[in-house]
Amino acid sequence: MSMLVSTGVLIVAAMVSIVINRRWLSRVSVNYVSMLVGAVIAVVPFINRLVETFNSEVFIGLIVAPLLYFEGQNTRMNLVGRHVREIVSLTVGMVVLCAVAAGLGTAWLTGLGLPLAFILAAISTPTDATATESVTMGLKLPGREAAGLKLESLFNDASGIILLNMAVLWYVNGYVNYSQTLWDFVYSAVGGVVFGGAVSGLLVYLRQSMLRSPLNFLNNTYNNGTPLKVIYLMTPFLLYFGGEAVGVSGIIAVVFAGLVHNAEGERSALANPQLASDIYQLIGLISDVLNSVVFIVLGIMLLRTALDRSVSYNGSWIWVVVGIALYLANLLVRYLYVRFVHHLKNRSAWIFALGGIHGAVTFALAFTVAETQVKTADFNLVLMSESLLIILSMVVPTIVFRWLLPRIKVDQDAAQQMKVVRGQMITAGIEHVKQMNLSDEYEGAIVFDLQSQDGDTTVQQFVSEWRRMVRHPEYTPEQMSQFMNIYRVAFQVEREYLLRQYEEEHAVSEDLFNVLYREITMAEMVVLEYGVRQ
Repeated sequence: MSMLVSTGVLIVAAMVSIVINRRWLSRVSVNYVSMLVGAVIAVVPFINRLVETFNSEVFIGLIVAPLLYFEGQNTRMNLVGRHVREIVSLTVGMVVLCAVAAGLGTAWLTGLGLPLAFILAAISTPTDATATESVTMGLKLPGREAAGLKLESLFNDASGIILLNMAVLWYVNGYVNYSQTLWDFVYSAVGGVVFGGAVSGLLVYLRQSMLRSPLNFLNNTYNNGTPLKVIYLMTPFLLYFGGEAVGVSGIIAVVFAGLVHNAEGERSALANPQLASDIYQLIGLISDVLNSVVFIVLGIMLLRTALDRSVSYNGSWIWVVVGIALYLANLLVRYLYVRFVHHLKNRSAWIFALGGIHGAVTFALAFTVAETQVKTADFNLVLMSESLLIILSMVVPTIVFRWLLPRIKVDQDAAQQMKVVRGQMITAGIEHVKQMNLSDEYEGAIVFDLQSQDGDTTVQQFVSEWRRMVRHPEYTPEQMSQFMNIYRVAFQVEREYLLRQYEEEHAVSEDLFNVLYREITMAEMVVLEYGVRQ
């Protein structure tokens, strides 16, 4: 029950964050708003008690894994194939150099033992695929740097986890088993690709067999898509926990599964358009909620850590030095690596270096240290310094990118033009309906719905329509069919008006045309699929 309550609180908090962001703070990334909401939860004792203590395995498996799966599905496998060498270079070569520089630098500056310093360094290497938007809100990230950051963040978690395991064993045993570490890395990474590819391939085959079965088209066995949706939604959890159970990287398995499903989605959408549309809607909904939950949890845990008196390092401020050292070491190595190994220009190299944002994965890895034989004081140092690293990795680029990146130009005229054209398009449909000599009841109901396309109805009008619908007896099938025919005619008039504006009068751009045409199509699909019950 406590887990259910905790989940409910986080989902409601995510909804509140999204509403606040879109209603009042649209110029600020929703991730920052979510962190603020999380911080508020942490300082309100009653609500704070409703949220369970942090569990890194649950957090990565149930929240981060599906997000990475969706992120992988938004990435073409062809893009990954063309950048395999770059991915390996960034997620192995650069990550190892970052860990070495951060570990040695931290040990030299603070006098910490090398094993503990390398634990800190390993945790600081993974970047977060979901956090980049936090620091680029309203700014245009160049294509090459954006692609590099995305590919790096999708695949570098495994490297950080292997390095962390090596450092923990060094801390506990007093020595490093290099051959075992290398084998663990190869087995984990390559095994994750193989496991993710094999299982996701079987799932794709199963889904496509169900989707394209002759029985499906004869009796609609799977046409509502429910079994296919369930299989799809269970895929990231099956891949992550299955991969971890066999000892390979569950994260890489999930990401690779997303790449496999990208190609499936592209070539099967028209086999069942309704299913494809439902899945896209599900992805959007779940991604928005989970992404917000990630930063709510981050806000909660950062503030809990700051307020927890037991989390201290013997009254010392050494964690501040460590956090700054970790951030600067990663920043400089990232810059130098892509500047001289990948031959990026100076500005591009700084953009890439600053764009390596640390977030949920870093925090989750920090908490896994508590489950090892690391001393409590050392764990507290890890938690505090990694928290500072996360804050610095988000705040610094948020400030610097305002000078380094160009702003996305918002065409206010286009927004106003869309409103005008949409209004004219709807008016054309309404005028045609009024010329059809319908009864006042039919005409009033349909005009109300058409006006609703532009939000041009009030709550009072809705209440009036609601009362009419409640009091009115059920319409006959013939009457419902007549209603649907009238809607189809009205939508066709809207569509023809929009086409004239685009093709003949060239009054609207292609982007504007596509948006409005999609709105008409969606409205018509709702009528045809579900009917409009008057």
